[in-house]
Parts: sequence; C-alpha cells; structure tokens
Amino acid sequence: MATAVNIAGRIEEFLKSLDRQALDAILAEWPRSLLPRPSVPCCLPVLRWLPRAARDCPAFAADLVDALCRDAPTMQWRQTYAVEELGGAFLDNYGWSEVLGANGPWASERIACGFLLLGPATVYPRHRHEAEEIYLPLSGTASWQQGDETWRERPPGTLIHHAGDEPHAMRTGDGPLLALYLWRSSDLTQKARLDAV
Repeated sequence: MATAVNIAGRIEEFLKSLDRQALDAILAEWPRSLLPRPSVPCCLPVLRWLPRAARDCPAFAADLVDALCRDAPTMQWRQTYAVEELGGAFLDNYGWSEVLGANGPWASERIACGFLLLGPATVYPRHRHEAEEIYLPLSGTASWQQGDETWRERPPGTLIHHAGDEPHAMRTGDGPLLALYLWRSSDLTQKARLDAV
C-alpha cells in the first residue's frame, strides 16, 4: 500500500509543478483524504517496453517515470479489451494501471488517474467514453486523432484533452508511448467503447 500512496503523491506533485490551467479542474477535485484499498499486483507483456520508455524520457518527467519503473512490478496492470476485439498483437503491446479512481489502490469518486503504456508500431483504435479525459505523454512521440480531425504528432509534455464521448485514437511509431491519463466523471466504473469500423 505504501507504493500506491507514494506514486499517487508523486503524480499530484508532478501535475502541480506543470502549472497548466487545463489541469486546474482536475486538481481541484483531487482527493484530500487517503482511502486505500488492497490491490493484487498483475504484470502484462507490454511492461517489457517500460525500460525503453524510461531511457527515452525527457527531463521534465524523469523523476515520476523512475518512480513508476520501481513500482511497476507491484502495481495492477490491466486491459480493457479482449483478444476477440483487437487481437493478440495489440494486447501484447497495450496496458494501463490505475493509481487513483474506482479501481485503483487509492480511492476516488470523481477522478481517475494512471499510466498507459503502448508498444511500438501499435494502433489504439477509435474509442470513446463518457468521462472527460486528459492525456500527458511522458515518453515517446505518438500520433493522436480526435473526432474526424487528421492525425497529429504530439511530443512528451503536450496536454491532450478529450471531451466526454469524443472519439479518439492513438498510434505509435518506432518507440513505445508512456502517458499519464486523467479521467473526470461521476461514473468512474465505465469502460471505453470501440467505435464501429
């Protein structure tokens, strides 16, 4: 449990240090009291890319990514989709771990926060969810698509905001993507839904 408290505290400090107005609403609802829950560590194949993501991490996120690398084996890494939906190659290169929220070791009713890791040459297809979402890439440059807009490359440090139910997709190039995600919603138990192709 100390791991969860440590990494959640580091994330909050990190977000405050960025001094970005887009994060104000999230930080205003960040839980002030600690309500820990037990969690069972679970590793996924995508974690093989974490050392490379850490090696390629820019200075602004280095301390947070170092802490994640130390704590990753004790965290619960998950996947939203099944092999029938997106195939085994995608699942081998995809995973997330919630630190704060409805399922994470640190309970929150309105804010979910955690890490997304995608391996190289991976397309996370168009999907959506009711929750408002902010991504902050920590390592790796990926292309992102929002709504019907064209794909745009977003380097580490770029805040990427998705409104509730806005379709969005990501694709990586030669390297992995490690990103911090933030959800805000009154229903944090919802799951992302794939758009029909």
